[in-house]
Amino acid sequence: MTEARSHDVTIVGAGLAGCEAAFQLAERGHHVRLLEMKPARRTPAQTSDFFAELVCSNSLRGAALANAVGLLKEELRRVGSLLMRVADRTSVPAGGALAVDRERFGAEMTATMREHPRITVETGEVTEIPRDERPVILATGPLTADALASSIAEAVGTKHLAYYDAIAPILSADSINWSKVWKQSRWGKGTAERAQEPGRKMMAEDAEESGDEAYVNCPFDEETYRAFVAALVAAEKVAPREFEDVRYFEGCLPCEVMAERGERTLAYGPMKPVGLVDPRTGRRPHAVIQLRAEDVAATAYNMVGFQTRMKYPEQLRVFRMVPGLEEAEFLRFGSVHRNTFVDAPRVLGPGMEMLRMPGVFLAGQVAGVEGYVESAAAGFVCAVLLAQRLAGKPLAPPPKTTALGGIVTHLGREQPSYQPSNITWAHLPPLEGTKSRLTKRARYEAMAERALADLDPWKNSAL
Repeated sequence: MTEARSHDVTIVGAGLAGCEAAFQLAERGHHVRLLEMKPARRTPAQTSDFFAELVCSNSLRGAALANAVGLLKEELRRVGSLLMRVADRTSVPAGGALAVDRERFGAEMTATMREHPRITVETGEVTEIPRDERPVILATGPLTADALASSIAEAVGTKHLAYYDAIAPILSADSINWSKVWKQSRWGKGTAERAQEPGRKMMAEDAEESGDEAYVNCPFDEETYRAFVAALVAAEKVAPREFEDVRYFEGCLPCEVMAERGERTLAYGPMKPVGLVDPRTGRRPHAVIQLRAEDVAATAYNMVGFQTRMKYPEQLRVFRMVPGLEEAEFLRFGSVHRNTFVDAPRVLGPGMEMLRMPGVFLAGQVAGVEGYVESAAAGFVCAVLLAQRLAGKPLAPPPKTTALGGIVTHLGREQPSYQPSNITWAHLPPLEGTKSRLTKRARYEAMAERALADLDPWKNSAL
């Protein structure tokens, strides 16, 4: 006779996403079995036995509502997030950011999990997707153990699981000096040609591109190019951590690694000027950096091919040497680091459920987000949508105009090569009408006001 289950949901991993998901489900009356390998084993990045360990900085980043992550934190506060409840109680002075006392934060998160009457914590490493546990949420973080990662790869297909982030910077469109750049795709190829590429699916972004204007081009003459390459080589980089076996993919090298291979390497790589003519000179530039729209309304652009391990202040200094980006505002800096994640738009369906394995859900960084707050937010959204399903209700995700909705938008937005991302304003739809012409800060504040106004009706009906 089969023993009756004492739980409704199994969660693997007691990081930020797993703890948030467990708490939200338990608070809604569900019994949760939380599987965590601590204290029996730690990943190479971990140093304590606390759950929800902040393995890098103790900062949850900017607090102001004019900052996208500041809006996300405020939304999480309003919907009852465990992360924000504990973070606010354990905060330490950090200027305009929210930072926490790492030990107090970890201790309180751990105590909440172990003491909640509807959460049962079990210690031990999970080496494969549990076969007889449905529903199950996998929230195993950026350093998912190799055995479990292999099990996930088998379920989603190896081409849809990656082990390194290679993130290019994203900058605000209204910080570009448009007098120094122009729009053109190489050889005049635009949407029509790219739509014929094998296996390509047309996306909403394509509909907004007008043929030959899919990319913004920042032109370099020879002197400017040489100075830029020299700055890349000399810039201070983030040193690999001990647990990172750095094996860069040749097709996705950090820009400074390419620069170190020779002064002309970038000019034959992502900065190649072939197929481009600067309309102001009538000639092909010596080299070019291309920017690609990050959202339908083209409010933000990413620097194509410029993933980097430069430290953030160095990125600001070096990338502002690019013609047209002298006063660029970076919504996200570039990075390259160890991080296990899936190709979310092609792997996950509604409710963050794996398309090939019904009843298995992904949350946190393994699902394809980046950052502490975003990981907890993904755990929150996953838990809320699962709770709706368990209650027999239709799925009601957060409104697209909210930062929580922006998390869902990013996980569903197809890209040629999917990469995790922090929350940015490009994940929310732009303002319409006269408000779209506000100053940058006023526009972001108006988007935050709209988000919080739209959050309340959803909170009242969906939570």
